[in-house]
Amino acid sequence: MQGLIHAGYVYIAQPPLYKISKGKKLDYAYDDRQLAKLTKEYGSGYSISRYKGLGEMNAGQLWETTMDPSQRTLLQVTIEDAELADKAFEELMGDDVQKRREFIEANATKVANLDI
Repeated sequence: MQGLIHAGYVYIAQPPLYKISKGKKLDYAYDDRQLAKLTKEYGSGYSISRYKGLGEMNAGQLWETTMDPSQRTLLQVTIEDAELADKAFEELMGDDVQKRREFIEANATKVANLDI
């Protein structure tokens, strides 16, 4: 579907990574920088939830954070993104087990917060 990407028709709706709350106050953070800013604003006594996937949100949260046109963040997919994704997909999911092993060995020590 490269034609759709070249024409600028493909977007990704970006869900938040974190929900931070304290009492009745609630905010969402889309990256670690936003989370750090919010934790400073909240002071102490807040709770943080880390979303690992869309299945962890209820329908209302998904609408509010990711689907509502007045609130959502859309990221336009570029052909460079598609080429990079294709390369990564082939490396990590393709038939060449040695490539996958080399990737894991080269990057295993760089992983942070894998199971948060």
